[in-house]
Amino acid sequence: MNNLGIVFALLGAVLAALLSGIGSAKGVGMGGEAAAGVITEDPSKFGKVLILQLLPGTQGIYGLLIAFITLSQIGILGGNADISLAKGFLYFGACMPMAIVGYASAIRQARASVASIAVVAKKPEQFGKAMIFPAMVETYAILALLISILAVVGIGGLSI
Repeated sequence: MNNLGIVFALLGAVLAALLSGIGSAKGVGMGGEAAAGVITEDPSKFGKVLILQLLPGTQGIYGLLIAFITLSQIGILGGNADISLAKGFLYFGACMPMAIVGYASAIRQARASVASIAVVAKKPEQFGKAMIFPAMVETYAILALLISILAVVGIGGLSI
């Protein structure tokens, strides 16, 4: 039995969770630093800056979702974990959009969140508008999530 297929598939799942998680951890940290500065001056803004701080954390959740779906598809979470090398490479590739875009978009979203936190610090009534900027970055994380889900689920039906 050739085990390389499962190795590559598992590596893809791990990278989707790992890179998206690292990006989210960095992003939430960046937002937290900016938010802490704001609440030292005005603690009443805590709720607004907390929401902006948490936005870059979604990519980590998306990466974890892709990892769980992949692990269930390849038999790691139960079932037959015997997959071909070709399928292993396909699963690896299917996880890469979420791994790469998850990492990069979390960092970019954090930068937009930090800027939005600065807006809220000076003009809290502009919170709704300020939230749009980091939310726009989320679009690309969602697109990566969608393509990774479609690809991972679709690979199971292939007979290679």
